[in-house]
Amino acid sequence: MLRVRCFRGGSRGAEAAHYIGSRLGRVFTGWVQRSFQSTQAATASQNTFAADDKAASPVPKDCLVCSYNEWDPLEEVIVGRAENACVPPFSVEVKANTYEKYWGFYQKFGGQSFPKDHLKKAIAEIEEMCNILKREGVIVKRPDPIDWSVKYKTPDFESTGMYAAMPRDILLVVGNEIIEAPMAWRARFFEYRAYRRIIKDYFNQGAKWTTAPKPTMADELYDQDYPICSVEDRHKLAAQGKFVTTEFEPCFDAADFIRAGRDIFVQRSQVTNYMGIEWMRRHLAPDYRVHVIAFKDPNPMHIDATFNIIGPGLVLSNPDRPCHQIELFKKAGWTVIQPPVPLIPDDHPLWMSSKWLSMNVLMLDEKRVMVDANETSIQKMFEDLGISTIKVNIRHANSLGGGFHCWTCDIRRRGTLQSYFD
Repeated sequence: MLRVRCFRGGSRGAEAAHYIGSRLGRVFTGWVQRSFQSTQAATASQNTFAADDKAASPVPKDCLVCSYNEWDPLEEVIVGRAENACVPPFSVEVKANTYEKYWGFYQKFGGQSFPKDHLKKAIAEIEEMCNILKREGVIVKRPDPIDWSVKYKTPDFESTGMYAAMPRDILLVVGNEIIEAPMAWRARFFEYRAYRRIIKDYFNQGAKWTTAPKPTMADELYDQDYPICSVEDRHKLAAQGKFVTTEFEPCFDAADFIRAGRDIFVQRSQVTNYMGIEWMRRHLAPDYRVHVIAFKDPNPMHIDATFNIIGPGLVLSNPDRPCHQIELFKKAGWTVIQPPVPLIPDDHPLWMSSKWLSMNVLMLDEKRVMVDANETSIQKMFEDLGISTIKVNIRHANSLGGGFHCWTCDIRRRGTLQSYFD
């Protein structure tokens, strides 16, 4: 039986080490631990994989929102928009999440549109992706177009917006509940506005709707002196468990969570802090169990191009970013598959992501997957697994920071709540 416990302690300089050490009975102290220790006793029983845990409340029969995992038959989905997408200003949190070779791009174009010709091609690709989803029998909803170039100001900062391209980043569906993530980039502070019309409609038809605490995004949320100048710096800081976001207030992106029924896995990343994870853990307990896992990743941001669960007991694990707890999955009987090296050429712009978007796939059910039409190696991998590939070209859309999983948020999958670890 797999037993992964949620991290609740450790100093910022040794957060990852604390998690592993806690499993060996070692004792670490730190301000995060002290912050959470008052709740540990009351919640300890909620954080284990006990077979007799309380079952979640059933979803109303007429509710349009119902999704428990990443692979049940997909019936309805939100697909993002590339229209009006803007380059985010080059702030400290953006710098920490992007590659050095693109810093000049952000410095020059921050607050302005992404290159018009590239954006036009991305829009066309996503429209075709929507058409293919519809042909596969999936209902497709889209966020509202918004002018993201408008400058806004709060008491703590000012910025322009970015886009509504990646609903996976901001929305997490758990059962019949839609959770709006608070996000961590200032350029994404008002991104929720593009989705409100859709969410209100789902709410009026019976869905639960939760908005996580909105962070102020004050300077204290970010390490203003985050010492990142090279990829080597990234590796060193990540190994030390140091991130650009602090524990000043809760923050998280929904894309740092991935669902497997009763059990939800999350990583501490540049955009998701332990306070955000703790908020989610308490909010979803006792019906769901949130577990922290960690990776050898120089720039952790969003889990689904590192660890993508594609079926019951079946996971894609990035060979360049090995999971520190992978043996626990194997011992629980899971099949762990390392996807092949991506084929995307070096000269293709990936302003906000890595080549490993090749594994950022969308499962339409256990036997159908939407995959990049250019990535023939991973297509073969799926076909060898007996999974049919639906090939779609979104190469220009990839440049905006996401693959098929990122560009979508599954609203309804035909299935029931189950535990895949008990």
